Amino acid sequence: MFGIDTWRNPDYFYLFLLIPVLIAWYIYRFRKSTPEMVFSGLKPFEEVSTTFKTRLLHSLFVLRMLALSLLIIALAGPQRISSKSNINIEGIDIVIALDVSGSMRARDFQPDRIGAAKRIATRFIDGRPNDRIGLVIFSGVAFTQAPLTLDHNVLKSLLRQVHSGMIQDGTAIGDGLATAVSRLKNSKARSKVIILLTDGMNNAGAIDPETAAALAKMYGIRVYTIGIGTYGYAPYPVQTPYGIQMQQMKVQIDEGLLRDIAKETGGKYFRANNNHKLAEIFKEIDRLEKTKINIKQYRRKYELYFPFALAALLAFVLEVSLRYLYFRRLP
Repeated sequence: MFGIDTWRNPDYFYLFLLIPVLIAWYIYRFRKSTPEMVFSGLKPFEEVSTTFKTRLLHSLFVLRMLALSLLIIALAGPQRISSKSNINIEGIDIVIALDVSGSMRARDFQPDRIGAAKRIATRFIDGRPNDRIGLVIFSGVAFTQAPLTLDHNVLKSLLRQVHSGMIQDGTAIGDGLATAVSRLKNSKARSKVIILLTDGMNNAGAIDPETAAALAKMYGIRVYTIGIGTYGYAPYPVQTPYGIQMQQMKVQIDEGLLRDIAKETGGKYFRANNNHKLAEIFKEIDRLEKTKINIKQYRRKYELYFPFALAALLAFVLEVSLRYLYFRRLP
């Protein structure tokens, strides 16, 4: 009724233990103070009706107990708490630069390299609702598939449309990295990150990877590089007159280049040789790049004792008024 959330002095509730004692004392005293007369029968009093004043005989004591109860509640200090939270989220801007060259169709991952990368990247996106994330794809050339956005449903929809061979083949790591840098260079985010995932060696593009890494460092962008592919040889689907057949192709990843890019920008290099390892890498990047959330909570307490104190006073005044005006005893 009053929206009471807490009590300032709850120890005062122990005073309620007095009420049963006072009731017992009142009953004892009332019985002792009532004179007794002995009659041979009650027939002479059958026509005598109980007056209204008699019915209200114990109302004075009831009012006094009510006043005492309300006073105890007022002393206990009922309070209502009004709270307000001010949440300040400092998100991270992240661009995923994904290699979509033909070699990403290799089947050393399930269903293949690009399918595994898309599925695990989707989980990564789902786990970062407060961050703006963009998507750059590259093979022989590079372009932005999705700009930085908080609309992760749209981002995931665009990611699902990505497939190997959708643009000119090749592996332009420098162009992919430079395109990702261009999406982040004007960002005001607390932290700017690129996750670059490739399975090959730089063999195309207009910008060399070292120059792109220097640009990332200049704009304060950290680059995490991931080499995706098993060790040795991997099965690759090849179209033949007899249909698609698997051929073993040597896995060639320029790990030295990827390490240098990560070191230059303050990031880290990872090697993923299976689906589980790739998922673990994205989890580690997720742990390394945490969104900062500041929560300031304001609490204000409102005192609610006054209605109870006022009600106690009114009950006491009513009891005194009835005692000395309506139930007044003449000598």
